[in-house]
Amino acid sequence: MIGRFRLEEHGTTVRREVRAGVTTFLTMSYIVVVNPLILSQAGMPADGVLAATCLAAALGSALMGLLTNYPFALAPGMGLNAFFTYTVVLSLGLPWQGALAAVFVSGAIFLGLTLTRLREAVVNAIPLGLKCAISVGIGFFIALIGLKNAGLVVFHPGTGSLGLVDGRYFDDAELRALLPPDTSMASIGVALAGLGVTAGLVVRRVRGALLWGMVVTTLVGLPLGVTGSGTGGIVSWPSGLAETFLALDFAALTGAGLLTVILTFTFVDLFDTTGTLVGLAGKAGYLDEQGRLPRVRRALTADSLATMGGALFGTNTTTTYVESAAGVADGGRTGLTALTTAALFLVALFFAPLVGHVPAVATAPVLVIVGVFMMEPVTRIDFTDYAEAVPAFLTIAAMPLTYSISEGIAAGLLSYTLLAVVRGRAGRLGPALWVLSALLVIRYVFT
Repeated sequence: MIGRFRLEEHGTTVRREVRAGVTTFLTMSYIVVVNPLILSQAGMPADGVLAATCLAAALGSALMGLLTNYPFALAPGMGLNAFFTYTVVLSLGLPWQGALAAVFVSGAIFLGLTLTRLREAVVNAIPLGLKCAISVGIGFFIALIGLKNAGLVVFHPGTGSLGLVDGRYFDDAELRALLPPDTSMASIGVALAGLGVTAGLVVRRVRGALLWGMVVTTLVGLPLGVTGSGTGGIVSWPSGLAETFLALDFAALTGAGLLTVILTFTFVDLFDTTGTLVGLAGKAGYLDEQGRLPRVRRALTADSLATMGGALFGTNTTTTYVESAAGVADGGRTGLTALTTAALFLVALFFAPLVGHVPAVATAPVLVIVGVFMMEPVTRIDFTDYAEAVPAFLTIAAMPLTYSISEGIAAGLLSYTLLAVVRGRAGRLGPALWVLSALLVIRYVFT
């Protein structure tokens, strides 16, 4: 079994892969707690969603590890769960059972596009400079998530932009509402201490620096009352899955809003997954000389099957997680890392309260450091060629500023195509890039 991962060929060991898998799991384990909180607002049973989240993440991560031998983990997507709840269910009025059916249909569309190699063509059509920019943009995006989770960076109503937190946010009820839940001066102090400890471990090149950083930060927070959102206890029996498993209602997929819902699920997952795969592959060194990702078809198949399986379990679209970069940065190079993460999500079915005790301030420093790790590809962008530099910059800037990977990719691709036309090099754009640009225009016009 272990031999199929070709550890020696990738210059790694079982211990390193398992450790990287643990790091990835701890970095993205927040989804076990957050996803039920969001989807329960759509009327779904929280216990069922928690179980479905763990099973979907385990299925997707295992498929990725076994089909591709890549160290990338999957789970129900953040952002997509908000769209599921607040737009599809609460705004459009589709019952959550119908929304699950829409997720399943979008997953089937993904699979069809993958088997016909259209999605693979999409990934390969992105120019190398933009692929490097995507990796860098994801790094800034991850770092911003970490800083926001720590409560260090907040929205300032006075300036209309992001800024550092100050004392007013703890004295004014309206401003406090802009902070993450349970944020306090103590939690911010713990996050800063964790960032210092984690950065120091990285500088000293300590093996498992990110994992040890999370452990130390969690331990520092315990006596200060800084813990996760767990509700007590350590072990619990998984319950509620019977209420969400196979609860899909395809009969609800009628009406004018159906096409918009499915198209949005399709577009967002297509570009989020593409961007995440490219960014992670660039960091792990998997891209070939032409900037193409080997075995990308298998990776996209794993993503598609995970989305369909997640819908059957009872959760929103399952996608590749940018937090996988934490495991890659910790030495993960093969599918054994992803398989370890999958196993831990199965364990989380029974230890959900314990997982919930890992505070956001413990993972926040890791996300910031991973953002640093993702900066390296910026050196491969030719900023002396403005036809490449402008799309690359827009890609990098748009991801954190719009809080969306897909919006960053859209900004980069559309500007790249436009500038190629202005430059008189439209003939050098392949058919796939023209199709991508047309799809993005359709997306903005009609959805």
